Amino acid sequence: MDPIGWAQVQYPWRHCLFGLLFQLLLALCLFSYLRVAPGKPWTMESLDISAKESCQLTPSRPPLVILLWTWPFNVTVHLSQCSRLRPGTADCQLTTNRSVYQQADAVIVHHREVSSRPWAQLPPSPRPPGQRWVWLSLESPSHCRQLKALDGYFNLTMSYRSDSDIFTPYGWLEPWPGQPAEVQAHLSAKTKLVAWVVSNWQPNSVRVRYYQQLQPHLKVDVYGRSHQQLPSATMMEVLARYKFYLAFENSLHPDYITEKLWKNALQAWAVPVVLGPSRRNYERFLPPDAFIHVDDFPSPQALAQHLQALDKDHASYLRYFRWRETLRPCSRSWALDYCKACWQLQQDSRYQTVPSIASWFT
Repeated sequence: MDPIGWAQVQYPWRHCLFGLLFQLLLALCLFSYLRVAPGKPWTMESLDISAKESCQLTPSRPPLVILLWTWPFNVTVHLSQCSRLRPGTADCQLTTNRSVYQQADAVIVHHREVSSRPWAQLPPSPRPPGQRWVWLSLESPSHCRQLKALDGYFNLTMSYRSDSDIFTPYGWLEPWPGQPAEVQAHLSAKTKLVAWVVSNWQPNSVRVRYYQQLQPHLKVDVYGRSHQQLPSATMMEVLARYKFYLAFENSLHPDYITEKLWKNALQAWAVPVVLGPSRRNYERFLPPDAFIHVDDFPSPQALAQHLQALDKDHASYLRYFRWRETLRPCSRSWALDYCKACWQLQQDSRYQTVPSIASWFT
């Protein structure tokens, strides 16, 4: 019999001793951890019970509790698990249950629902120590009342503005994950020239006045309240028939580039004709040949002539789609916005105060 086999026969007590020593070591590690961190959760997922590994009891960080003070515009949305939207990131506990207010790490307050009486509709004071309040609005300053009344209450801003603490744009461009879409297949369905969907018709607004100067020179199909009806279920199908879309914003402010461009125009594969912030501002988010800016033309009549010329020149029209060979447009959702807040709050634990929402936003 070889020496190793002989030792196993003659001294079986060694295995018992090794087993007892390992169990004692494991018990000491567990006891030490519980003494250092009483009451804190712990995990066993990284513990490999073998004679080759030491004990590895690892504390797990509890998820941040984020309270949504109201549903935006009082419309309930489905809350996604943030780790599914961005694999490898930690989840947060997103809730609208105000009973957890004292335990919440952060509270997100959507401006519209507290704007009529901010002093009465904001979360109660004093707030729990370390709790951060996040001011949220995707509306422009022209449609945000009582901003001055919010001075000194908030720690973070969350909006379409690129200088927000939590940047939540209406849309963005990203590389195609696989094979790019075939451009010609989308353009073959275009049988009409210009469309515009407008729900808030204000006769004295900049966009309506511009349209009224454009109308005598160009046929525009207008949809929305007081115009042609367009059910939401078929809206994108209808807009996909048009070569151009008037992505006219309801007010002119830096970075205020909304779903009118990102969804109504780009997802319908229509060339956006934009009226909003400056061309330079648009070019921070889009290639320069992805849109047509009204400021590029001395008059609405000149713009009309340019669109009519492009209608007859297919090669020139195609130049507005070259960027789609490498990029695709994406649009926001409330679920994604809340997850952006979750990720940012995990990365940045600073406690700061925004002195004046009004001074920053307007």
